Amino acid sequence: MQRHAGGGRAFALLIVLTGAAGLLASWVITLDEFKLLENPAFVPGCSLNPVVSCGSVMKSDQASVFGFPNPMLGLVAYGIVVCVGVSLLAGARFPRWYWLLFEAGCLFGIGFVTWLQFESLYRIDALCLWCCLAWIATILLFWYVTSLCVRHGLLPAPAWLRTFFAEFTWVLPVLHIGVIGMLVLTRWWDFWTS
Repeated sequence: MQRHAGGGRAFALLIVLTGAAGLLASWVITLDEFKLLENPAFVPGCSLNPVVSCGSVMKSDQASVFGFPNPMLGLVAYGIVVCVGVSLLAGARFPRWYWLLFEAGCLFGIGFVTWLQFESLYRIDALCLWCCLAWIATILLFWYVTSLCVRHGLLPAPAWLRTFFAEFTWVLPVLHIGVIGMLVLTRWWDFWTS
């Protein structure tokens, strides 16, 4: 018999909110991409200074790594996340294969976001605030979906790890976001402190 799992109301709301945050970021960036195509001199509203410069990020090669603007991928992916969250709010329980597929999508997302973070910090040399919102949403999504999969035995894990995720899931996304925050702070330390 195949195992089915659902999430509690708080988990479902978290999934909906992370999906909605990513969807919002993707939508705004997509609209700005269209404006940039119409007018190459367009400056997005979130281009605030040399470091927080959405336009610099949007004009980079990394912004269209699959041959189309990255936020279009986000519109689809985060839309799916919202659908999963709303289904969980309605009481859905999904089979193991579904959760593993969802976890694989989250793993792809966190890998892609990590690569984009590296590129933004060390190659493009600029940050996009909307991208940062999508980063945070993806980090939260990844760790909480991983936690659910481990706690429900959908992913093999030792007992101590299941116990850790049951009690301290919040620690890993906080540490992850904290590390990214420190990298951003130290990367442009002279700019932030001048």
